[in-house]
Amino acid sequence: MDNGEERAPELRTLRQKVEYMVEKTFPGRRISGRFFADLVKERGGSLSHSYFSNILAGKVTQPSEEILKALGLGFGVDWRFFKEESEVVDDVVAGLQFLAKRRTGEISGLAGRGLDEDGLPPELLQFAMSLLRDAGDRRPPAGGGQQG
Repeated sequence: MDNGEERAPELRTLRQKVEYMVEKTFPGRRISGRFFADLVKERGGSLSHSYFSNILAGKVTQPSEEILKALGLGFGVDWRFFKEESEVVDDVVAGLQFLAKRRTGEISGLAGRGLDEDGLPPELLQFAMSLLRDAGDRRPPAGGGQQG
């Protein structure tokens, strides 16, 4: 591409995604597993330096959700970026099903089971609110929408 646009890299594997984020988050720097593990710890997460090194070596391909969240903390991005594509698709489908049921009235509110006194986790509440906001933005204008 000669028009100055950066071509989107192919990011299929966890290793490719982490290498890309290292390059974008710490441009021109070589970071150690220990540096990244300390950064995650400073931001409230937990990740061992050897585990991070194993991700970069391609030895870890399907980490737990907790590890993905730690990567998100370390890089300052939404942890779902690191999920496998099929998992993200499942999340999108679930979100769309939620929206459809909200629109038809099958779901009129949210209630959480097994929640502590803090209620819904902030991430879940933020996600649910964004779905509802998006649904409101897509409503057809009053009066039918078709003009003749």
